[in-house]
Amino acid sequence: MASEDESSEIFDDKLCDEDLPLKNRTIILGVTGGIAAYKACDIASQLRKTGADVHAVMTPNATEFITPLSLHTLTRNKVHVHQYSQTGDWKPEHIELAQKADLILIAPASANTIAKLATGICDELLTTMILASNSQSKILIAPAMNPFMLDHPATQYNLGILQHRFRYEIIPPDIGELACGDWGPGKMAPVESIVTQVISRLQARTTLSGKQVLVTAGGTREAIDPVRFIGNRSSGKMGIAVADAAYARGAEVTLVSTVQVERNYPVVVVETAQEMQEAVESEFDSMDALVMTAAVADYRPIVVSTHKIKKTESEDLVLELTKNPDILDLLGRVKRKDQVIVGFAAESEGLLNNAQQKLKRKHLDIIIGNDITVPDIGFGSDYNAVVILTAEGQRENLPRMPKRAIADHILDMVADKLQIIQQKKTPVSK
Repeated sequence: MASEDESSEIFDDKLCDEDLPLKNRTIILGVTGGIAAYKACDIASQLRKTGADVHAVMTPNATEFITPLSLHTLTRNKVHVHQYSQTGDWKPEHIELAQKADLILIAPASANTIAKLATGICDELLTTMILASNSQSKILIAPAMNPFMLDHPATQYNLGILQHRFRYEIIPPDIGELACGDWGPGKMAPVESIVTQVISRLQARTTLSGKQVLVTAGGTREAIDPVRFIGNRSSGKMGIAVADAAYARGAEVTLVSTVQVERNYPVVVVETAQEMQEAVESEFDSMDALVMTAAVADYRPIVVSTHKIKKTESEDLVLELTKNPDILDLLGRVKRKDQVIVGFAAESEGLLNNAQQKLKRKHLDIIIGNDITVPDIGFGSDYNAVVILTAEGQRENLPRMPKRAIADHILDMVADKLQIIQQKKTPVSK
C-alpha cells in the first residue's frame, strides 16, 4: 500500500486535468482471494492517477489478504463486499455497479472466481455484478495462482470459455517465483501492464469504426499425403489477438485463419498457402487495412500422394518442392494509396536487416519483426517482444508483453495511418 506521502501525491488535485486518459471513466476493480490481492492497492492508485473513478468490489476471501479500508482510502469510494448490503437506494447494489461501469477489471482473479464466471455461478457480489453487466462493458481478467492450478485442465477450460465464448479479455499471468515457492506461469501480470491495457481498451473503442480490416493467422499446411504435411510452429495467437483488438475498436473484421475459432466477425478457415492466397485476394480490394500475421509456407510438394506413403527399406525419402506464391509481395504491388499493409518477419538471425529488406521489397507500410530464438515468447506463447519498422523510417522496440498489448499497439499505428490518409482525401473548406 502507498505511504501517506505517496497517497497525498496520488490524490493531488493538480492531476484532475483534461489530459488524463481515463477522466470521467468508471472502473470497477474486482479483487479476489489470493496473495496477489495486495497489488490491487497499486492498481487502484495507478488508475486514479489516470483520472478514473475507481470502485472496488472484493470477495469475502479477498478481505483475508487486504482490508476494505485500504482500498477505500485509495479509491475514495465505498468498497463493496457483501451480497446483500443495504445501499440506501432502491436499486440493487450489483445492478447499480454493473450499469455504472465503463470497464470491469478483476485483478487478481483466482481459479475459484474464474470457474464461477465460466459456469454462471453468482453466489457473491462480484460474480453477481459481472453476470448483470451488459455486453458493452469491457471485462478484463488478470489470473494469479499456483502454476499447477493454472495448468489444470479445468482452469484452462474455464479460461477458454471466458475468452472465446464470453469474449472476456484475459491478461496472461507472468512467469516467475510465486509466494508458494513454486516457479512458473501464474504470477499476476505487472501492475503497469494491467493499467496500460485498461487505458488502451477504453481509448480504442472507436479508432477503427467503419474501417474494413483483413487479418490472417496461423501457419499453413502443405500436404504430402492424406496423413502428413509440411508446416510450421505458428499457433495463430498473434493474428487472432489482432483481429479481436480490431473488432473491439469498431472495425468490420474478416479473419483468414488456419485455426478454427468462434468469433462475432467472419472467420474464413483455410489450410494451404494457395487457399489463403485465394481467400485474401478475394477480400483485399474492399479492405482499408491488411495485417498479415500468418506464417505462410514458402514451399509445397510438387506431387501430393493420394495414398499414405508407406515406409520402405530405403533410408531416404525424396520430396520435390516448388515455391508457393508470396501473398504479401503480390498484394504490396497492387495496393492502393488509401490502403495500409502490415507484415511480419519471424527471424532466427539478422532480424533488423531482414525486416528492413522485407519492408521495402514488399512495399509494406509497417513490418513487425521478432526473434524466434528467444525463449518464452513467439510461437505458441501468449507473449512476444518485437521491433516495429515503418516505411517512413521509424523504428520502435516493444519489450516482452502480452500479444494482445502488441496487437493494440500495432492497431494504434494502423489507425493513425488511416486517419492521415482520410485527412488527405478530405478537401479543405475555404
